[in-house]
Amino acid sequence: MTVTIAQSDEAIRRCIPAMLALRTHLTPEQAFEQIRFQQENDRFELAFIEEGDNTRPSPAVVGYRTMNLLYSGKTLYIDDLSTLAEARGKGYANALLDFVIDKARHEGYQCVSLDSGQNPARYDAHRLYLNKRFNIASHHFKLDLY
Repeated sequence: MTVTIAQSDEAIRRCIPAMLALRTHLTPEQAFEQIRFQQENDRFELAFIEEGDNTRPSPAVVGYRTMNLLYSGKTLYIDDLSTLAEARGKGYANALLDFVIDKARHEGYQCVSLDSGQNPARYDAHRLYLNKRFNIASHHFKLDLY
């Protein structure tokens, strides 16, 4: 198992099925366009699990960005961490979290943070975050404007 950064269009497209397992409101083309936009404008990176055949979709992905915030300093924020349903329980999300945490440590970040939905479908993810020593630090409030 190797963690690779998706930079080419081909690599990004290999990540789309796993991303859509989490972001079900998007079409594959919308996800691709949004990822490209975020890479070009928001210091967004997309990393994925690669196993053997580099033409098949990746089983798991993590999207993250650098943010500088008054309350936390240089922060690596995880936007998306997603695994295909049939690939869950194989340690892919664990490996991707380790990759991001190691990157943040080596590059002098003050913290790694993420938001996660509150519903039973997310409880396995919550256990993973708590096992990785993430703390529940706040409630996230959102106001939809459209």
